[in-house]
Amino acid sequence: MKKKLIAGNWKMNGGLAANEALLQALLAGVGTPACGVAVCVPAPYLAQVQALCAASPIELGAQDLSMHAQGAYTGEVSAAMLRDFGVRYCLAGHSERRQYHGETDGLVADKAKAALAAGITPIVCVGETLAEREAGQTEEVVKRQLAAVIHANGHCISEIVVAYEPVWAIGTGRTATPEQAQQVHALLRAQLKLASTQADRIQILYGGSMNAANAAQLLAQPDIDGGLIGGASLKAPDFLTIIAAAQ
Repeated sequence: MKKKLIAGNWKMNGGLAANEALLQALLAGVGTPACGVAVCVPAPYLAQVQALCAASPIELGAQDLSMHAQGAYTGEVSAAMLRDFGVRYCLAGHSERRQYHGETDGLVADKAKAALAAGITPIVCVGETLAEREAGQTEEVVKRQLAAVIHANGHCISEIVVAYEPVWAIGTGRTATPEQAQQVHALLRAQLKLASTQADRIQILYGGSMNAANAAQLLAQPDIDGGLIGGASLKAPDFLTIIAAAQ
């Protein structure tokens, strides 16, 4: 049975003092978790968090990377640069990147490919907007987004993590019901099984406002293998509660 994964996405939050306080609290409470634990932090803090989490169960994640290996791409960060800091995971195609930075399905697929080439596990985010859900397009949207990554990465698809994040439930306080989330996770699982004989090893995380109150119900669903946690990952007690629910 594969372990669950709880990954915190700090988004554009944090500071040297706040990061240290948060991580010290997490390290004091996490013990030896039965699930994988990671924090995806802003790029300027990778070195700090790498040092603070050294020899701990908490693994380091980044929030974005370039599809390019190197060159004249001012402001971009390559997968090899992330690897220099011991980054294990990197988000690819978070809904905020798609919405605010115009990232396309093809670009997300190329970023996932760049991460895999550097030995970093991409957490590929897929999900529909409220308008798309109300129009009955959830299945079409998430399958299209995942298909681009499958097409670009072939047999390596078994090395990715997928995160289903209904855009309408991110930071809004609205959450898909466990049944709604499970339905989409099962759909994604079926799509992955058609693409890989090792699909059962792929973790599919739920990323739509999972918190301390609803984590246990969501994580009890058969195809939900963990969570991509936003705001609750910035509060040590809440994040630790979610980790405990994934045991």
